[in-house]
Amino acid sequence: QVQLVESGGGLVQAGGSLRLSCAVSGRTVSSVVMGWFRQAPGKEREFVAAQSWSEDRTNYADSVKGRFTISRDNPRNTVYLQMNSLKPEDTAVYYCAAHPHHFGTSDYPYWGQGTQVTVSS
Repeated sequence: QVQLVESGGGLVQAGGSLRLSCAVSGRTVSSVVMGWFRQAPGKEREFVAAQSWSEDRTNYADSVKGRFTISRDNPRNTVYLQMNSLKPEDTAVYYCAAHPHHFGTSDYPYWGQGTQVTVSS
């Protein structure tokens, strides 16, 4: 069983930056595919970014490409989402997710509880 706990959300002005963290337990972060998703009020949850277990592949939603970066710290068993040049439309609850082997944009079996990100204009 994999447990995920997000942190780092908050309120930031448009153009600002935030770094989200996802602490992983139950599996080493270097052995799973890690993803970030978000859900804005009244909208469906959407894919944001993913990184393969070996860190050799990353994938980003077009809406965040060039602004967000997914990375991991293996000794800390933690995954990060660095978010720069934030826009009001980035406002959402952000979730990290893990999959044992599938590098994709959906069907992740393990999820964190989410952290709120609010971007003011």
